[in-house]
Amino acid sequence: MGILNVTPDSFSDGGKFLNPDNAVEQGLKMAADGAAIIDVGPESTRPGAEPVDAAEQIRRAIPVIESLAKKTKVCISIDTTNYEVAKAALDVGL
Repeated sequence: MGILNVTPDSFSDGGKFLNPDNAVEQGLKMAADGAAIIDVGPESTRPGAEPVDAAEQIRRAIPVIESLAKKTKVCISIDTTNYEVAKAALDVGL
């Protein structure tokens, strides 16, 4: 499983994949490296992170998911607790 954080404050990658083009490139690299699943995370879970509303999570994640779904057959998951974000992800290709 490849973890693809699309947040500005990710503790694991420092926000390198907030830009959708960079995120898609990284997701495709993960798939090429053997990831069976790419998990897209639009909200940081690091200690002290501020909650991110559904609209912002959708803005961050959906372009990435939509593009990856068109470019790879690898399973894509969305890391969210918000039903609106999950529905938006399903609508574009999960």
